[in-house]
Amino acid sequence: MSSQIILRLLPSARCLFDEPVQLKVSGLRSRQVVTMRARSADERGVVFSSSATYRADGRGEIDLDRDPSLSGSYVGVEPMGLLWSMRPDILHKRFQKNNSLNPHVVRFSVHEEEGRVLAEATNERLLIGEGVSRHPVREGNIHGVLFTPPGQGPFPAVLDLYTFGGGVSEKRASLLASRGFVVLTMSLYGHDDMPGNTKKIQLDYFEEGIQLLKKQDKKHPKEELRSHVWINGCSANTALPLYYKNSQILPALMFDVSRIIHTELGAGIVKYVLNSTLAEENKVTLVPIEQAKGHFLFAAAEDDLNWDSKAYMDQMVERLKHHGKENFESVCYPGAGHYLEPPYGPFCPSAMHGVVHAAALWGGEPRDHAAAEVHLWKKIQDYFRTHLSCDAALSEAKL
Repeated sequence: MSSQIILRLLPSARCLFDEPVQLKVSGLRSRQVVTMRARSADERGVVFSSSATYRADGRGEIDLDRDPSLSGSYVGVEPMGLLWSMRPDILHKRFQKNNSLNPHVVRFSVHEEEGRVLAEATNERLLIGEGVSRHPVREGNIHGVLFTPPGQGPFPAVLDLYTFGGGVSEKRASLLASRGFVVLTMSLYGHDDMPGNTKKIQLDYFEEGIQLLKKQDKKHPKEELRSHVWINGCSANTALPLYYKNSQILPALMFDVSRIIHTELGAGIVKYVLNSTLAEENKVTLVPIEQAKGHFLFAAAEDDLNWDSKAYMDQMVERLKHHGKENFESVCYPGAGHYLEPPYGPFCPSAMHGVVHAAALWGGEPRDHAAAEVHLWKKIQDYFRTHLSCDAALSEAKL
């Protein structure tokens, strides 16, 4: 490496996962062409990497906030492109960083055309902010983790339900807690962890989570279910029947795996495997959302290949309007795929599907999807701060 060439990460090489960094290179020759690379590994040891070619300016400097990539994993001015364009070295692997105690460590490097390393820098992207407390919860049937911001509070409280493949993902919850929310994240399936180990979904389980949140000292003393965020969901109850107090509330909308569209990429399109929510015989599976209290934020990706999120959102909105409800807002993201998560993680084009047990395409164009995640993440926080204000009655919201 050349001691004259410097790669800087601004404002700091250490930041939260959902914060942007500015990459700057100095000390290059005037108009020198170099390749910038990013490399990281997830919790399973799967390696993710990206690269982009840049030309220095007359002073021998490159600024990713200003300068376009000429070729590589992306082209054009994309300040965080090296992060969201990272791809796994094994096909159909989704980036997994579920334990909030493990930071996302990214190694950036600058290479001359022959490949020699000219400069390096490491970005430590934390999933949990300073002072946020993390408490694993094994109380009753609950399998989850509780995150509490530093300070006395009171803080808005959020119940975060994660549905991908069972287990608990802490990333979204810990980042929300780092932004000033008390958050309980729970596995959708409780102690069973995986959908193959259970035959029904129990609403009682989520009620346990709400009761646990109500007992927290730092949450606001007034409680009611008040606000909900719905991301790429279905207008019907799917796959498993829904029960409450040992009585079935909703049967499940089922699916037919023979409708998977197989592609040359080795991953299928599962968007059309669900039975129609519009068919008369399936109306009993529809969620009676008009009976729910509180306010709703619906978010749908228009290029979702898991299922037709946009159509399902439209059905929910129309149902609310039909019943004279105005307690909702909605946002659509053209070019975004199924997994809308906190921003700046690697885009997921394909991965194993937990229900059909095969590799599936999740949809979306990387650039559009990355932009959607940035927009939605801010919107979620603004939405919760508006509707979970400690000046009003506090709630637990489903995310």
